[in-house]
Amino acid sequence: MSHVGVPRGTVRKRRSLALLTTGVLTIPVLAGCSSGGEETARGVPQDIAPAARETVADGSTATWAVDALPATFNAFQADADSATTRITGALLPTLFPMDRTGQPKLNPDYLESAKVIEREPRQVVLYKLNQQAVWSDGREIGAPDFVAQWRALRGKDSAFWTARNSGYERIEKIERGADDLQVRVTFSKPYADWRSLFSPLYPKEITGSPDAFNDGARTALKTTAGPFVLKGMSKSEGTVTLARNPRWWGDKAKLDTLVFRAVAAKDRTQALSDGTVDIADIDAATADRITLARRDRGSNGQPLNHGPGSEITPAQALRSWAQAHGSDEDAAEIAQAAREKNRKAVVAYATEQKALRDFAVRKSLEPAYTQLALNGESGPLADDRVRRAVARALDRQELAQTVLGPLGLPAKPLGSHLALAGQPGYKDGSGALGEQNTKEAQALLADAGWTRGGAAEPPKDTKAGSEAEKKGGKDDEAEAEKKTAGEAEEDKDAKSEKTEKSEKDGKKAEEDSTEDSAAERKKADQDSEDSAASRDEGLYIVGDDNKPGAPAPATVGSASAVHVLAPARTAAAQGTVLLRQAGVLGEGGAVAATDKQPGGAAGAYAPVGTAAPAPAAAKGQLGKDGKTLTLRFVLPSGPGSQSLRSVGDKIAAMLEKIGVGTEITKVPDESYFKDHIASGAYDLALYSWPATAYPATDGRPIYAKPEPATDGSLLVEQNYTRVGTDHIDQLFDKAAGELDEKAARELMKQADARIWAAAGSIPLFQRPQLVAVDKKLANVGAFGFAAPRYQDIGFKNRQAAGSPADRKK
Repeated sequence: MSHVGVPRGTVRKRRSLALLTTGVLTIPVLAGCSSGGEETARGVPQDIAPAARETVADGSTATWAVDALPATFNAFQADADSATTRITGALLPTLFPMDRTGQPKLNPDYLESAKVIEREPRQVVLYKLNQQAVWSDGREIGAPDFVAQWRALRGKDSAFWTARNSGYERIEKIERGADDLQVRVTFSKPYADWRSLFSPLYPKEITGSPDAFNDGARTALKTTAGPFVLKGMSKSEGTVTLARNPRWWGDKAKLDTLVFRAVAAKDRTQALSDGTVDIADIDAATADRITLARRDRGSNGQPLNHGPGSEITPAQALRSWAQAHGSDEDAAEIAQAAREKNRKAVVAYATEQKALRDFAVRKSLEPAYTQLALNGESGPLADDRVRRAVARALDRQELAQTVLGPLGLPAKPLGSHLALAGQPGYKDGSGALGEQNTKEAQALLADAGWTRGGAAEPPKDTKAGSEAEKKGGKDDEAEAEKKTAGEAEEDKDAKSEKTEKSEKDGKKAEEDSTEDSAAERKKADQDSEDSAASRDEGLYIVGDDNKPGAPAPATVGSASAVHVLAPARTAAAQGTVLLRQAGVLGEGGAVAATDKQPGGAAGAYAPVGTAAPAPAAAKGQLGKDGKTLTLRFVLPSGPGSQSLRSVGDKIAAMLEKIGVGTEITKVPDESYFKDHIASGAYDLALYSWPATAYPATDGRPIYAKPEPATDGSLLVEQNYTRVGTDHIDQLFDKAAGELDEKAARELMKQADARIWAAAGSIPLFQRPQLVAVDKKLANVGAFGFAAPRYQDIGFKNRQAAGSPADRKK
């Protein structure tokens, strides 16, 4: 089941885009913040009712719910989604699927071996293909398929409409080995994540020409090479039907037919009880109903103590009966109608509950994590001290408990942006920011200028730190001295007009002071080299906080709106104390040049279009320059996002304790990502990213420093928090070219430390994975990290064979 807040098609699309597994998305530690060495944190095991193949019956049909029919069967196109990934996994070769620990594992159905055979002068990988591997038309899988896919995805031919080319652009050439079953791939520069390439692998008939690639694979796959083949797709019935592949050389698929049916999240309970699906991702509410249904199996026909009517007390029931049989005909008619409506609801609910007894809830942790995103492009959160204060106000353990505790899953906060618990290299790096501490959060806000009385202060005409402000302040003081009591009233009437004019003057003055601002930044860099004694006293010497892309943020839809495409970059200055912990400071305490960012003076600015705050600040709320510290918190409103909204409410309460207000806006699920997250129309948001076995490749676009474009817009790739540094980018680039796996993991830990320090993304918890499955089905359910083995899925015995549709008939 897809989730709001996760970008659609997220497994390795432009996350290379899922996991944004809400949100839509799926991650190691600062020096001195955690114990040395990799942690032995274990992931939650998968729950799939494993059974030996000989105990699984041959034949029958199983139906699997997906959110919608796939927009395309081409996994490399921008509109590929979770259904695309699910279905193509049963049809096409995946050379290195993830195993239970989240590591890529060679797939012997397609490969005899694959390894780096040369490192100098160029990296060379030799693939030896399984000699039995053939496409469904009988042609052997070979080098021509690799060459065609490389040419389509390397990014040199714009006629191919591709969403990503990560890794393919590093390939210099592909050659045939001793025969077509040997593929020799030479890279122009080292690529650590070479195992991520050619998965899924398409036949050359699809990748060999732009027309076939762009259109031919959207609604059909005539040639496949998996345990199943594509039998057909029915838009009217909302189904995609797969049939057993007669040319499959591996373990024969246990099912005759595997059907994927489009079922919206809100309709899953009904679909399960109707028998139209056997397998479905579900929410906590549906899981509770299945648990209750199985518990009530031995109730011997007694009325259920839950569901419609269960809350009616005996006294209420007696009063209802009396009204229905009373002398007041109008009241009796109303009461009878209500009683009949309740009776039907009770009967329908009981019928559904009886059907739900045939299902089991299989649960694990999804290979994805939910984060709190802090938009650092503009407004108060452009100041890294404010972002760190927000992070220090959060009790992440409480938030994890809210979602995972009631489900009986381990409720431990996630400690990494780049790996999940159980994956190699996972290490809790949350010590970069420290645990929840109200006093320290308040101290950070005070250092940033946010105080209890700040909302009552007169607003300043220009942005903090600009020459216009300094000049304007003097002019205001001189003008105030000249004012008389009589002029004060006149001045009050003209106040709004003057404020508007001053803001325009301030913008012009800021543009005229570019050179002066550069000189101030240079001086600030020198000031960051203050004595060690000052730093040891806990002073935060914050670098220049700026709005990336110098011009004021544009409104959505304007000529200079944010672009969520292309290679990117943006920065938020790191606080000296956190940078020292992360090992970013050079000798003598100087901030490394790669962790600085260009821009104006430090400060927090309200984005264009922000509504004016109420005249009086809320009780205890902080303010600055006449404005309250209030953040826009955007959450999805759909029925499947209730747990996310509960987390959002708790976060708002935690922030209130340190004087930070929130304006919670609930928006439709379908517009949550596109109109708010991607466009940057938020201060705080909750969404998810999927896990990956290739953090150097898949993580980089998520945390890359956004870059200003020539038109004044911001190129953010997938870094929707708009927070990043050059140093983080360099660590990703270095890890991507590091062929020593241990060294590459260490580089990723360093990158994660700096991501924590930047405080643009705060990982909260790994998402729960709840799957309702016909209890007679084996080898399917909550897979966790691992990719499904579709050929092993089936009913446990002959008596169980038969689809839900058969039972319905």
